Amino acid sequence: MKALHHILIAGAVGAVAAFAGVAQAQSGHDHHAAPAPATTKVAQTAPAEMSEGEVRKIDAAGKKITLKHGPLKNLDMPAMTMVFRVRDPAWLNQMKPGDRIRFVVERVNGALTLTEFQPAR
Repeated sequence: MKALHHILIAGAVGAVAAFAGVAQAQSGHDHHAAPAPATTKVAQTAPAEMSEGEVRKIDAAGKKITLKHGPLKNLDMPAMTMVFRVRDPAWLNQMKPGDRIRFVVERVNGALTLTEFQPAR
């Protein structure tokens, strides 16, 4: 009876060990597998919705713009007045304080940056 008991325990331990090995291989921990292509790691996002605002100040030397803006939905930010960097400093020559614009702000290298704009209609 004791021999049967030991055989059953040994079989159970072996089954658990085999199951653990299969689970590990399936979880992506196989160090011999080829890495996934880089394109699968990039998340595809929809273009950000444009927000509306008014140009308050332009700092051409600092490559920044101050906008009084409505909610920035893509950043979950309420309406306020704040300073943003601009992706293209040449855009600052196309605007002046008081202009109403439609724009997109995104985080670029940790900084809130104006990445698109157009005159408001």
